[in-house]
Amino acid sequence: MQSAIPTSSSEPLVLSSPQPTARAAEVLHPRGSDTAQQRSGVPIPTPSGPPIDLYVVQPGDTLSAIAYDRCGCDVEELMALNQISDATLLQVGQRLRIPVRTKYSGPLLHLLPDSEVVYSPAYRDFDIASFVKEKGGYLARYTERVNGRIRTGAEVMQLIAQTFSVGPRVLLALLEYQGNWVTGEPDTELALDFPISRGHGGQPGLYSQLSWAANRINEGYYTYKREGTFAFRLLDRKRVLVAQGLNAGTVGIQNVLALINEWEDWQKAVDRTGFLRTYETLFGDPHRYAIEPLIPANLEQPTLYLPWPEGHTWYLSGGPHGAWFSGSAWAAVDFAPPDVVGHCAVSQEWATAAAPGLVLRSEDGQVWIDLDEDGYEQTGWVLFYLHVASQDRVRAGTKLARGSRVGHPSCEGGAAESSHLHIARRYNGEWIAADGPIPLVLSGWRAINGLAEYEGKMVKGDQERQACECWEVEVNGIVSDNPETP
Repeated sequence: MQSAIPTSSSEPLVLSSPQPTARAAEVLHPRGSDTAQQRSGVPIPTPSGPPIDLYVVQPGDTLSAIAYDRCGCDVEELMALNQISDATLLQVGQRLRIPVRTKYSGPLLHLLPDSEVVYSPAYRDFDIASFVKEKGGYLARYTERVNGRIRTGAEVMQLIAQTFSVGPRVLLALLEYQGNWVTGEPDTELALDFPISRGHGGQPGLYSQLSWAANRINEGYYTYKREGTFAFRLLDRKRVLVAQGLNAGTVGIQNVLALINEWEDWQKAVDRTGFLRTYETLFGDPHRYAIEPLIPANLEQPTLYLPWPEGHTWYLSGGPHGAWFSGSAWAAVDFAPPDVVGHCAVSQEWATAAAPGLVLRSEDGQVWIDLDEDGYEQTGWVLFYLHVASQDRVRAGTKLARGSRVGHPSCEGGAAESSHLHIARRYNGEWIAADGPIPLVLSGWRAINGLAEYEGKMVKGDQERQACECWEVEVNGIVSDNPETP
């Protein structure tokens, strides 16, 4: 579920913080070498066909017209791709997968390692506030009201890094490349209000601009990891295929730059003299921060239980979908309690810990649980709970046993029409897809993707529950086996 975007206001402020530090890299990675499989990590899948767009059927549409107008393909291909048996039975609002074909392709130049692009162990000791103060640009004086309180520019950057799990050095370099905010001053009103998109995406203000950029970085990163291919959409409406053999982090950066540049300018932006030069001017060689593999090939999920008390029935209300905004991995599933049906009253049911861990943060409807209890969200397994009501919510710093009470499902913390619990996983800062190489399994129930976000199901042996905005025991009801711990 998407988090609501707050309104903002700005005023000058000078930061005072200790000097920055950067964690030494575990593995050096020379630029230009093959990073696609990230040093024996989980490989990028081989694409089964062209990249896919989603199209929502409009009144008057026919499958033959969609095939002709949208992809230049034949009806039979669309029917097979969308599992349609009768071409005449389209429904308004139905989502169709449309293959993308184009003569344009992008460069095979690795910009940054994945561990720089996600909020990974490479950032464990990176001090955003100190870095921003040292550079002394407009960002060091900037403030904005976000989620009910005034935050400095560095605090806004930190919030985006934590929630989207995008590396702050990437965001700082992008802000400098597009808006000159880090070391200098914005030179136009457009650069002041839209410091990253220059009016071509997102709302005005730093928080909204960074949110937009982080979401688009994630869109490229996780779509490429899921599909093995991607088609950029440039400002001049050209579609460009990703070069095969890139790493996901590079695809994420290429994607956000595609949305704000036409073809000629995009080629410069993703070349060595574009965004990469700005990054290197600020931070040096990106590969000295590389941690590889970021996701080991033999990684397994720790044992997780359904996140509500034993014997209680909750309902699968959302299949795999974006963990934080639409661009992130389809890492989350939603469960609705039985006592709140179709509205946003705070449930009296308890969400409970799926595994033992340390509560890192508890705010704005969010609870972040560190399963290795080292106190760093950038390292190891972290569970993310969203829409947890402030009433009775567990506090940061609490050590939880499996089955400990976390809080009550609600609509707090983002866009929602009915109280529910949204749960997702991260490892080393990367959102882990619910139906991917390391599947989400809760008490033996495994998440399975649908054709689109929020569709899908969970299966356990011969049992199957379909995601549905309904409260029907035989359709989407699941009984927990997670004993509650005081």
